[in-house]
Amino acid sequence: MPDNDTYQRLITLLETTQTPYRLIDHEPDGTTDSVSALRGHPASQAAKCIVLRVKTDKKTTRHVLAVVPGDRRVDLDAVRTLFNARYAGFSDAATAERLAHSVPGTVLPFAFDPDLELVADPAVVARPQFYFNAARLDRSVAISGADYARLAQPRIEPIAGPEPGEAQGATPS
Repeated sequence: MPDNDTYQRLITLLETTQTPYRLIDHEPDGTTDSVSALRGHPASQAAKCIVLRVKTDKKTTRHVLAVVPGDRRVDLDAVRTLFNARYAGFSDAATAERLAHSVPGTVLPFAFDPDLELVADPAVVARPQFYFNAARLDRSVAISGADYARLAQPRIEPIAGPEPGEAQGATPS
């Protein structure tokens, strides 16, 4: 089963690099808000992982794994600008599953496929600890943002939409 392979690949990576992490077993769930409640933390401490299709020109399509805080959306305009692209949107489910090596709701914030470019919002790597489903609906991982950045080596760019309650274009005080 590919999900089990992806889960095992994650655990092997964490173990072989001696990265501190914590496993959390919970009822099967793949939606950020409800699984965050099951794990006992606010959604802002979760990683939302979305596979995107980015068309840089008529013939070139890139696939991007966007990682943002769980209480925020991916800012597709920011991604489009980041890649100087004509279009940025959500990948179809089959492509996302193939590239992420896991089903929706269990996508890791790691790009284990060479055709998947990893971009994480700075708010994710700044977290002392954040949570994500571990390529399984019934188990999650807690890891520090610094350890995540060291292991996953994402491109760190502001790709999250405004924080909840923050008006688009407004500056927080």
